[in-house]
Amino acid sequence: MPVQVNLQGKVAVVTGASKGVGQRIALALASHGASVALVARSKPLLDETARMIASKGSKAIAIPADLREPSAADAIKTAVEQQLGKPSILVNGAGIFGPIQAIKDSDPKWWLETISINALMPYLLCRAFVGGMIEQGWGRIVNLTSAASLHQPGPLNSAYGTSKVALNQMTRHLAAEIEGTGVTANVMHPGDIKTDMWAEIRDNVAHIEGATGEAYRSWARWVDETGGDDPQKAADLVINLMSDKAATVNGQFLWIEDPLQTPIYSWGEPISKQPWRE
Repeated sequence: MPVQVNLQGKVAVVTGASKGVGQRIALALASHGASVALVARSKPLLDETARMIASKGSKAIAIPADLREPSAADAIKTAVEQQLGKPSILVNGAGIFGPIQAIKDSDPKWWLETISINALMPYLLCRAFVGGMIEQGWGRIVNLTSAASLHQPGPLNSAYGTSKVALNQMTRHLAAEIEGTGVTANVMHPGDIKTDMWAEIRDNVAHIEGATGEAYRSWARWVDETGGDDPQKAADLVINLMSDKAATVNGQFLWIEDPLQTPIYSWGEPISKQPWRE
């Protein structure tokens, strides 16, 4: 369950806010008083989310953007600051799974788009907004990652896995840089959810033969049969990170409450110091 937090006067930016988990997170932030900048490609879906927020008495603006394009970061920053002010909350929720192909057979354009949306754009948006958060003395950055970044590497999902590992490491570096400023940065696995991405994976692996194809199909069936994780749990976790009690949670890989998938060890204190630091 989320804690009670008051986000009145705070500005949040949420990418992937037109549907699914991103939309749930945007609605949750707005319900606690934040003004929310909604970012995704589809203006009609963003406008609908903005109307949902407005109906509850909160403020939201829709910012249609192609997150494959690095230039979108500056355009988003300008729109947010002109219309809402400097944000102190950033949730990078947009993501794609990308090609389900062996590297030798992969589509380079699609592979690089996966890296751009899942890792490069979060970096650019963190870069764009973290300075303002440090000036305010308070900020929360939450990047949506995946348990896939912790799994043993396997065939066919190199783009997605690589993008999320990169996102994890970038977030950890950022967290180290902002330690003690009042700003935190973390990654979270939102759960195994029946999203559009789940349906796309299910459909794209239907024709893949052998054990690899069956592994993907087994996962898709498992999510379908269990109903998947409740996306509201991801929104609750984000709200919990807004609380004063979470002020020291920084540079962590976080899991929703009672996920269907048993949490996997991510990282912690190093076993030993680097030899030149001893």
